[in-house]
Amino acid sequence: MSASHQSVTLHGDDLATWSALATVLEWLPPALDAQLLRDSELTHFEYGILFALGAAPDSTLRMSTLAGYANSSLSRLSRAAARLETRGWMRRSPDSTDGRYTLAVLTEEGRAKLEQATPGHVRTVHQLVLEPLTAAQTRQLREISRRILRAIRAEDGWRPPS
Repeated sequence: MSASHQSVTLHGDDLATWSALATVLEWLPPALDAQLLRDSELTHFEYGILFALGAAPDSTLRMSTLAGYANSSLSRLSRAAARLETRGWMRRSPDSTDGRYTLAVLTEEGRAKLEQATPGHVRTVHQLVLEPLTAAQTRQLREISRRILRAIRAEDGWRPPS
């Protein structure tokens, strides 16, 4: 471990790198929320729920699996699921294979909402994250993000289906 990594303070390049990343972590979520709320009446968290369900087999996931993907407590996920249920975009039901679990299911109305919200969200992601980067920087960002994720938690987070 280098001396700069053992220090109790951040300075120089370490401080510049951390402050840039910390600022992105603070500024990006509200920017994503603003576009989705304006155009689709969804938060980014709610969009993520619909997206994960839309990508799942039979548009169904256990709530505990969904909470893991979202790095969310079950109570936060449950509150968001209740909002989505009220709008008719998802429903919850007991898991018929194991009653200890609850399933989240994307409804047809939810799929339509996901399809309506996705183009604007994709444009925003391109505008804020992908377009400012070169192709090489995009690959680097992906690898850097994966390394940070592995440092935080041993198990993989959600990945798009291959």
